[in-house]
Amino acid sequence: MKMSLAVMTALFGLSAQMVSAADAIDPERIVSAATGDWDKDGNADLAMLVAPNADSDEDNAVYIYLSDGDTGALTLKTIAPNKIWGTLAMAGQVPSITALPNGSILITSHNDAVGRDRWEQKLTVAYRNFDFVVAGYTYTSYDTLDPDNMSDCDFNVLTGKGKSNGIPVNTKGEIVLLKNWADDRGQSVCGNQ
Repeated sequence: MKMSLAVMTALFGLSAQMVSAADAIDPERIVSAATGDWDKDGNADLAMLVAPNADSDEDNAVYIYLSDGDTGALTLKTIAPNKIWGTLAMAGQVPSITALPNGSILITSHNDAVGRDRWEQKLTVAYRNFDFVVAGYTYTSYDTLDPDNMSDCDFNVLTGKGKSNGIPVNTKGEIVLLKNWADDRGQSVCGNQ
């Protein structure tokens, strides 16, 4: 796992107040991290994917911090537990989190390793009305034994517009907080359920 110097500095510079609020994240559990200006205030913010404890069967959690701007301290804004599938233990199943140029966060999960059904899912997360919402959903899949069995879906959750296998999708747009998001919501729009 590669992390930039800015991410490492941000991780180790977390305030005691924030660490107690997040119950001290073991650095070994950090799967992926990214910095960006999520709230567009000119200060670097932090987003992380954090693996569950070893004895848990939950999925990875998303932690998002905002800089207070005055002191540079990062304050925990959102925790979305049991949210992103994937594991560090298997190549081809490691999820990632990246900063997009527009200030949004891209969270990618995928299976490129096991079984004939291979897939990739992307959530675009944006800061709206003082919280983090899922703004976009993308899902692609293919069958390694049946090259004609593929799917491709991309839609804007906020507007409800997009495409599934080249056919326009038009569903009710909605604001869904990241912590309330369930993947079956995206799958049902894409017709994969």
